[in-house]
Amino acid sequence: MKYFGFLMFYLISINTFSQDGLSEFETYPVFDNCTSSEYAAQEVCFKNTLMQLVVNNFKFPAIVSEENYTGETVVLFEVTSEGKFKVIYIDAIYSELKEELNRVFDELPVISPATYNGNPTYAQFRMPLKIPLNYREMEQLPSVSAPLVKAVGSQISATQKKRLTEYDSIKSKPFVSKLSSSDILIPLSHERYSRFDAAMNRIGNNSHTGTKPYLFSEVSKYYDFDSEFKEAKTRSTWVGRKIWNEHLVTFQGDNYWFTGDVVLDLQAGKDFQSDVAFTYNNTRGAIFQGGLGENFNFYTVVFESQGRFADYFNRYAESIGPFGGNPAIIPGRGIAKEFLDDGYDFPVAEGYVSYKFSDFFNVQFGHGKNFIGDGYRSLLMSDIASPYPYLKFNTSFWKLKYTNTFMSLRDVRGEVVEEGSYRTKFMANHYLSLNLTKRFNLGLFESVIWQNDNGRGFDVNYLNPVIFYRSIEFSTGARGGNAIIGITGKYKWSDQINLYGQWIIDEFSTEKIFGGNKSWKNKLGYQVGVKYFDAFNVPDLYLQAEYNQVRPYTYSHNSIVLNYGHNNQSLAHLWGANFREIIGIARYRKDRLYGNAKVIYGKRGFDFNDGLDDKYYGGNIYRSERDRAFEDGVKIGQGNTTTTFFTEVEAGYIVNPATNLKVFASLIYRNFNPQVNTDLIFKENTVWFNVGLRTDIFNWYYEY
Repeated sequence: MKYFGFLMFYLISINTFSQDGLSEFETYPVFDNCTSSEYAAQEVCFKNTLMQLVVNNFKFPAIVSEENYTGETVVLFEVTSEGKFKVIYIDAIYSELKEELNRVFDELPVISPATYNGNPTYAQFRMPLKIPLNYREMEQLPSVSAPLVKAVGSQISATQKKRLTEYDSIKSKPFVSKLSSSDILIPLSHERYSRFDAAMNRIGNNSHTGTKPYLFSEVSKYYDFDSEFKEAKTRSTWVGRKIWNEHLVTFQGDNYWFTGDVVLDLQAGKDFQSDVAFTYNNTRGAIFQGGLGENFNFYTVVFESQGRFADYFNRYAESIGPFGGNPAIIPGRGIAKEFLDDGYDFPVAEGYVSYKFSDFFNVQFGHGKNFIGDGYRSLLMSDIASPYPYLKFNTSFWKLKYTNTFMSLRDVRGEVVEEGSYRTKFMANHYLSLNLTKRFNLGLFESVIWQNDNGRGFDVNYLNPVIFYRSIEFSTGARGGNAIIGITGKYKWSDQINLYGQWIIDEFSTEKIFGGNKSWKNKLGYQVGVKYFDAFNVPDLYLQAEYNQVRPYTYSHNSIVLNYGHNNQSLAHLWGANFREIIGIARYRKDRLYGNAKVIYGKRGFDFNDGLDDKYYGGNIYRSERDRAFEDGVKIGQGNTTTTFFTEVEAGYIVNPATNLKVFASLIYRNFNPQVNTDLIFKENTVWFNVGLRTDIFNWYYEY
């Protein structure tokens, strides 16, 4: 069978390949044995000699013969102006075929290059190989090597012709994805990030994992996106490829590329404790992304969504609803209007441009989310809230990465609205990540929020990328801003085990913090966690355990606009403050199959708000500190102490790895047990089942 396959390859090489009429060179490349050939015969000699060399050196991969494969392999290659053969792209179902053709072309001799106007130039060719028979002709690609004119008299004619055919000449080259090397952000998805988390955290890597979302170019240094699903079957039809393997729309020019895709998040489910027949989410949208040149990238996505969720989730969405009549804010998404009798309509748009100034500097300007830390939660900056406008600068060199982010946020409550419009506030933060050793990373974080009062607008004082924000906040007045500092750390115990943590400080009264009276000014929080990659030596089994706690009144402020929130949602932990929790997560993936399990147990303290006790116990960051219940003796869980047990199990299949389209089923169990039942906080159990088809490009959080 092996020799039969080789014979077939030889047979398909007999037909030569011809020009397609788009040639921009005058003479073909010339092998040494073709130098004596007549001019008219040089094309045939080049093609026959090349094919003979390929056939003589090609070793047919055993897997192709064993599986009796029939199909087409395409080789795009170039003969450079120096006469060297250079493979541009190989489209083949087997990686073994690609490797063998690369080897054969690497061993081809240096020849005399093609010429134009008497000068050496490059020439590009396309070689389709029908296996086992019916080899098509090889077609030359359009070349942009040299001007098409030789004299002034012909220059006008050539220029006019080029203008008249300019539109028709804009055609896509064979698409070779540049996404993995681009400065496009990898959408925030816990499941997707877990795939390359281990590769990013090997001992000796100089990676910085504390600021997310990552750029593809950052991760591709440690993780091979192209081979992630190389074991998957390739579909031969256009429809099959678009559904299972490729972007829906692709275009590649000489120095630009773009892709377009449909976005879906279609879910149907049942809250078994609800009187409503079913839950659903109906999201449709579109993604457009690409690159112009080597340094400029762009991304935009638009969602149109309608949904109705489990009862507890709906109540929370309505409890944070905005001023002005709209009934709810869907957590993580945005303001919703009414849809039918008991649903919500919540359109969302995100997008950004990303520019790489040099190997050291990248800038992003867009509308989206950011995350700081290595955990499932972040106590510094999370992706819990709705998208917001931001400007981000990344500076990377030596063993450090320094990130400056400037954001425009909104307070949408009725008590702070001015003349019917939502209140604007701004945030500036910076985060320094330093790899002190090949195992230990230290991160320093500082953030400040200020409101747009007295015509202040965006305070240019905070544009200084290296200044200490706390000093500016102090100089602008006691109510001029709200500054928070934090520390992060990560230790690579081994390639399989990582330890990580965060510490947040929201108050600087040393006497109160260390006085031992448990003052309300002791506004601190911390996180500790561990990740176990390839757990128990099982490939792609990922385990994680994490503990978080934040003391009462953290993230709040005596001026209620200066809280650490946006669109009535926390910018850090989704529970606000006055809580402690422990989280366990397990993830497993086998090719395109995946499964996740998550267990959360926590204790937190709510306000009573029952008309008899309206004091502020420190959990709701949107209340003013002036209403606090205690000066001293403050402890976590004070107020209406509530325990929460939450577990979620999900299993699915990754339909298309290029877009991260998944089909899945999930089951959520939630036990919510407060000390005292009130109108909004009362004891309940929820069992919520969902099935769906989803493009996984943002995180849903249901642990409220």
